[in-house]
Amino acid sequence: MNISKIKLDDIKRCYAVSNIFYDDENHLIFASEDPNVVCKSFSGRNFEVQEELWKEPGGCMSIIQIPNKEKEFLAIQEFYMKVSPSLAKVVWGKKTENGWEYRDILKIPYIHRFDIYRVGNINYFIGATIATTKQNKEDWSVPGRIYVGKLPETPDEELKVEILRDGMYRNHGYYRDYDGSGNVCGYFGCDDGLYKVIPPENENLDWKIEKILDGYIGEVSIIDIDNDGVKEIMTIEPFHGNEIHIYKEIDGKWSRVYTYENEIDFAHSLVAGTLRGVPTFIAGVRRKDAELFYVQFKDGKFVTKIIDKEVGPANLYLINEEGRDLILSANHTANEAAVYIVED
Repeated sequence: MNISKIKLDDIKRCYAVSNIFYDDENHLIFASEDPNVVCKSFSGRNFEVQEELWKEPGGCMSIIQIPNKEKEFLAIQEFYMKVSPSLAKVVWGKKTENGWEYRDILKIPYIHRFDIYRVGNINYFIGATIATTKQNKEDWSVPGRIYVGKLPETPDEELKVEILRDGMYRNHGYYRDYDGSGNVCGYFGCDDGLYKVIPPENENLDWKIEKILDGYIGEVSIIDIDNDGVKEIMTIEPFHGNEIHIYKEIDGKWSRVYTYENEIDFAHSLVAGTLRGVPTFIAGVRRKDAELFYVQFKDGKFVTKIIDKEVGPANLYLINEEGRDLILSANHTANEAAVYIVED
């Protein structure tokens, strides 16, 4: 397995990364957490086609393509941890003949992560606030929440949300997963542990939420790393933490089976998927060695490999293409957008 890196561009404090598929190709998107820093997409076999999505306002935490809509997405803008009261909002982006156009559709203080679950013909919105109010950056006295609602068909209609769960201090971690039948669910990590959220099968039913793990969970990803038919959980602990672990369910109890041995500071990003068909956890650390690395399970043991150093990934996104896999990395410490190409 060979991994090569392409630096796509310089982006100051590069934070959010995503992919939007339209016109039969992937469009890799990178955005900054700073105000007034350009958000760009990269497409083409060698990512040679660049497009500017916006120049302002910035403060982008997350970008998600709207299911069943090819050239439309939602994004969080104007999330600034140091700004109180919070300006954070969700915008609806749509590509028109005049370029990308945006509409504000939801303003919730400190909304940090969100997703869109397609269930039947319904797009459900789910969003997580890292806190509800803050007096300053270090104020964590008021917990965050999970909000849910039904996403309308157009931004002209109101997005109405309700609180699914409150009391989630440092509500930072999120990962989308699917069960064996292909049904979507989400995992949320906070100082109170790890929670699994399942959307309703139809509009007449309720959302379900259950606690999976205790502990201070800062970030999470999930995959069956050892191919035994049961998924394992990788965590960053605590919030912006200095520990990375893998948990396995043994005799009905989640047990820690792996710990990343390098000394780390400000671990921030996790993703899971396959690299050349092999189940893999991928992780990024923002300080000290500021490394990007992956973990696989081979010949009965965990194998850890460093991909890059001094880059400090804030967020990661994995794409499986024909003949290659792409690790998209918002390299915050290096102030760059990068893609790592994985080939045989």
